[in-house]
Amino acid sequence: MKRIVHASDFHFSGPYFSENLWKEFCAHVRHLNPDIFLITGDITDEGYPHEYALAKQYLDSLEGEKLVLPGNHDARNVGYEVFEEIFGPRWNIWKSDGICILCGDSSEPDIDDGHIGRENYALMEKTLDCSDFTMFAIHHHLIPIPGTGRERNIPVDAGDVLKIITSTRTNLVLSGHKHVGWSWKLESTVFLVAGTATTTRVKSKTQPSFFCIDIDSVAFDCRVQKVDLFTEDIMDPNGRKPFMKLTKV
Repeated sequence: MKRIVHASDFHFSGPYFSENLWKEFCAHVRHLNPDIFLITGDITDEGYPHEYALAKQYLDSLEGEKLVLPGNHDARNVGYEVFEEIFGPRWNIWKSDGICILCGDSSEPDIDDGHIGRENYALMEKTLDCSDFTMFAIHHHLIPIPGTGRERNIPVDAGDVLKIITSTRTNLVLSGHKHVGWSWKLESTVFLVAGTATTTRVKSKTQPSFFCIDIDSVAFDCRVQKVDLFTEDIMDPNGRKPFMKLTKV
């Protein structure tokens, strides 16, 4: 059994970053004790080197293996080069105990739109078409998310990417970007979109959130827990305790 915390859109250096939310997030993950943190992008706000240094400082304080991939904010101002210097390749493959995770880069420099790229299709097909429990992680959502306003920024080649995902029967697709936690199921694939974990830039009455994923690769079973965060500085004036929702996938 592997436990993965899937979180996104920390924006550590941004004006909407909340130190209180970060402390609450850390309290939750200490309790959950994950094996892996899978961070689907936007760890910085403008991609500057000092922002990456700050992001690394925060992430290094988390105990557990970390898989970090870039988002559109991280690709700004040639930030994609700094990302590789600090976190390594923007595309990489992680395998262990019957689980295969392909981490990709859906960002493009200095624009918010997503793009996977034909040059990466062969890698996707080769990696995801296997007998392991397979996961594909990128920053941008591939399917529209309700309650997020006019749709934009879906990868321009989302149709081709979805075809690869469904044809390889990929088990999970993880992303972020919209700051709203959501899930879809398309054929046999579950799509998990993590909300922002540590910013007050949320939509309407939604809360900052992240996912906790338990995977039993032997039984090919997966349990997903969506954790919504409350803090006094956004929408919890009565000081209520954080709550958790449990959904089985």
